[in-house]
Amino acid sequence: MKLHYRLQPARQPGEALPVILLHGLFGSLDNLGVLARPLGEHHATLQIDLRNHGLSPHDHDAGYAAMSRDVIELLDALHIDAGHLIGHSMGGKVAMTLAAQAPGRVARLAVIDMAPVAYPTRHHDNVFAALRRVEAAGVTQRTEAAALMRHDALDEETIQFLLKSFHQGRWRFNVEALWDNYPALIGWRESAPWLGPALFIRGEKSPYLDDSYRQAIQRQFPRARAHVVAGAGHWVHAEKPAAVMRALARFLEA
Repeated sequence: MKLHYRLQPARQPGEALPVILLHGLFGSLDNLGVLARPLGEHHATLQIDLRNHGLSPHDHDAGYAAMSRDVIELLDALHIDAGHLIGHSMGGKVAMTLAAQAPGRVARLAVIDMAPVAYPTRHHDNVFAALRRVEAAGVTQRTEAAALMRHDALDEETIQFLLKSFHQGRWRFNVEALWDNYPALIGWRESAPWLGPALFIRGEKSPYLDDSYRQAIQRQFPRARAHVVAGAGHWVHAEKPAAVMRALARFLEA
């Protein structure tokens, strides 16, 4: 699958490895632009629309193995032998899967607010209901779509995030494939430990990376360390970009 991507050379060329950035569920490559811009000072940056998102192709298989293979094939096509992987939420699980599938392709792994576990709670059923409500109404304007989504008790931050992928009356992500694969997306299958350096960044107010998952992280990523960003939720990189960038900079330069 030929993924849509944005590859930018480092503004100060050197020997630093490239950084590959992977967005979360219902997102697109633009979501991690707030990190790509400062990282691009010393690293080439590769931002990717994962399958069924953004401008990348749609396919019914929306599982982590397929998404990881897509990224590996893109790295092959771009002649990128290895790089640093940064993934938020769903993109974090793609990054962790890639480290298991092709450990030699990942130099350092940074996972933002996601754990290598199967989550017991479905957090997005109201999001899917809102997306379907918009599709069924056939509206074409973002203001109309926003008004409809408020019926499903979505907060304004989530509505505005989703609307970034609403273009000419259509969602750019594949709603049906993501719905059908949702149990796998919140699930997880453990693999052999990845022995490279890993950083797990947590938003203090987020439930996705709390202390109960520490053993699962250490079991699969023995060299992992954690960083908590105070006052932030699940979209920690958007809420506290400077704090996240400081943690990433220290990690990548170590």
